[in-house]
Amino acid sequence: MAAERPPILVTGAGGFVGQALVRALAPHHRVIATDRTNLDCAGLSSVSALPGEIDDPALVAQLTAEPLSAIIHLATIPGGAAETDPALAARINVAAPMALIDAAAAHGNAPRLLFASSIAVFGEPLPAHVDDDTLVRPMLRYGAHKAMMEEWIATLTRRGGVRGLSLRLPGIVARPMAPSGMKSAFLSNLFHAIKAGEPITLPVSAQATCWLLSRRALTGQLVAALDLKNDPASRRLNLPALRVRIGDLVAEVARQTGHEAALVGYAPDPAIEAAFGCQPPLTTFAADALGLHHDGSLAALVDHALADL
Repeated sequence: MAAERPPILVTGAGGFVGQALVRALAPHHRVIATDRTNLDCAGLSSVSALPGEIDDPALVAQLTAEPLSAIIHLATIPGGAAETDPALAARINVAAPMALIDAAAAHGNAPRLLFASSIAVFGEPLPAHVDDDTLVRPMLRYGAHKAMMEEWIATLTRRGGVRGLSLRLPGIVARPMAPSGMKSAFLSNLFHAIKAGEPITLPVSAQATCWLLSRRALTGQLVAALDLKNDPASRRLNLPALRVRIGDLVAEVARQTGHEAALVGYAPDPAIEAAFGCQPPLTTFAADALGLHHDGSLAALVDHALADL
């Protein structure tokens, strides 16, 4: 029974992905959910909500008071917010997860650890093709923090403290219309605007290309990675994602919502286009071999994203 198993800890459980992940895990696992806010676990009897700041030693002691079967670490200070407040970002993105993982590893049971890394580790400009062998060269603090944690998790795995996997997330759509600190927020905002029949101007061109996943597809990948019996050779995985041309994305959202693609205008910002609109062909052989899948088609991606609005 789920109640008899060591629990799974989900950090960032009140976020867009975290909420869906907790709901997916709850029928089969005992879950400890933590975040600063938005911990709505009503009706989920197998979920214990422990709100608080992830860098609070008292909270970390609570979260790791018993051995954990797994940790799924989603909590983060994202790109734009990390640049604005470097001290906070370093504390939350590096020091806090290191302390949390060390405390969990101290029980000696080597829990599974899934770390939500990011394609930001690759920096910019990207090479003509990205695959499992592409070197990291982050340009933003956020990407550097993710790369640092990837190395620390690989080290702890070699030492036997955890069984870690760093999963590099692409753009996830469609997030709520709210301040997120993400420079890529326009990728979600276009869904909201077109569905509402409202005009929006995007900071990239219609020819821009992005790697995208729906929340549904990402949740499926996380659940599948949690249950892997055999780990890949590398502890760092590029997740399968659809490479989408923005003009095609706009047209498909318009088609499915019954509105006009002409609602969308384009005023490319060179920095935004370079960071989020020049993503080349992507191959993910290691993740594919593990059975991790993207949405399958642009139409399915848009359908899944619209269902979250």
